[in-house]
Amino acid sequence: MHAVLPLLQSSDFPAIVRGQLETVQANLGYRCNQTCLHCHVNAGPTRKESMGLHAVNQVLDLLRRAQVSTLDLTGGAPEMNPHFRYLVESARGLGLRVIDRCNLTIVEEPGYEWLAGFLADWQVEITASLPCYLEDNVDGQRGNGVFDASLRALKTLNALGYGHPGSGLVLHLAYNPQGPSLPPPQAELEGVYHRELQARYGVVFNRLHALTNMPIQRFGSTLVSKGQFRPYLRLLKDAHRDENLGNVMCLSLISIDWQGYVYDCDFNQMLGLPLGGRRCHVTEIDPAMLENQSIATADHCYGCTAGCGSSCGGALNEN
Repeated sequence: MHAVLPLLQSSDFPAIVRGQLETVQANLGYRCNQTCLHCHVNAGPTRKESMGLHAVNQVLDLLRRAQVSTLDLTGGAPEMNPHFRYLVESARGLGLRVIDRCNLTIVEEPGYEWLAGFLADWQVEITASLPCYLEDNVDGQRGNGVFDASLRALKTLNALGYGHPGSGLVLHLAYNPQGPSLPPPQAELEGVYHRELQARYGVVFNRLHALTNMPIQRFGSTLVSKGQFRPYLRLLKDAHRDENLGNVMCLSLISIDWQGYVYDCDFNQMLGLPLGGRRCHVTEIDPAMLENQSIATADHCYGCTAGCGSSCGGALNEN
């Protein structure tokens, strides 16, 4: 694995500061049942990192103290954390919107037969990765058989009501490019996804999030190996748009790793760039002090401001 942080640190990315905190994103661990080429976490089946119960309770304590609306759960496959259900139930009990960033295939893993019904029962919003509506493209990026397994999972979720208007069960899909290129306009691509998934497979969903691949961890290392790292970074910089700066996700979000340390975003977490440049644990966080705090940046941040922009909620600008 090539280290990419030294290639990103000498940056001219504009200075930004956090606004009001709205979302706590918790990375529950790096273990995953898949090993995707585009993964910015370097997650996989052999990873052992997993948030323990003590840290989970520290996250819940922060949620009680902070005036936030959303708990965003990611990984790895966040559902593989043994305390996933406890955390979801507790956060929903606090009245929070809970997002599960699901790879879909986990729904079919032995021992996870409970998952789809549990998410529906607790009205957890699902953002599911599906980088294409074509089998060859998905399997090429995520592994053989992933597309078929993803479709079966989507149909299971649809049968529970997910993705249907008025059901209250939100199912968003997430697209990312196959390689070192920017995603196409989100609205246009979303229309194609709706049409193709409905016509080919009878699958429905709510919205599509078009995400830019970040030049860090597994994807960044692959770019270095292929001599594509600097050209891709140049592509991101040349496509930077100042108008996206006011909507980047780190302005209203913090990211917590499996040990309880806090970062400005999940990407900074994977690079080891701590919150505001200082290593800080969730137990030290005073939510009132986060507003107007400087955000740690490097050249990978251009991935969020290039083109239509990119965030955990998809494009920042439809034009």
